[in-house]
Amino acid sequence: GQVAASFSRFWNDEAGYCYDVIDGPTGHDPALRPNQLFAVSLHHSPLPEQQQRAVVDVCARHLLTSHGLRGLAPGHPAYIGRYGGDRRARDSAYHRGTVWGWLIGPFVSAHLRVYRDPATARSFLRPLLRHLASHGLGSLSEIFDGDPPFTPRGCIAQAWSVAEVLRAWQ
Repeated sequence: GQVAASFSRFWNDEAGYCYDVIDGPTGHDPALRPNQLFAVSLHHSPLPEQQQRAVVDVCARHLLTSHGLRGLAPGHPAYIGRYGGDRRARDSAYHRGTVWGWLIGPFVSAHLRVYRDPATARSFLRPLLRHLASHGLGSLSEIFDGDPPFTPRGCIAQAWSVAEVLRAWQ
């Protein structure tokens, strides 16, 4: 329908995934970010099946870590792989490579939709289940460094991280 036709403007044919922003102040933004996973994970995706699979695959290759998804692909010039330093440095890194645990939920939903393989989809959650016993006992951290070893950062007990793992597990 009309939504799918309008949404098709987001597709970046050259890169094989969605633009993060279209019609922005500097034009279309080809930065690889996890936002496009929502277009796949929703019950009614505006993307055709081939593009859904491409989004899941590129996010798995460049954004997926053992503890969630990076906010920006490591190959981007603005990528920051470690969340640390003073407030300004931390604020700068927040959406430029930091791993967000809660984003594993939409990724698992999107992967399940595309591949219809519950065992593989659940396997992405296991490292976070182990994290339950290592930092904020019985909870999950808000964020992690974008570079290995994915050190936990931010809040040690983040409700949205826990909620998305629980939702995706079902």
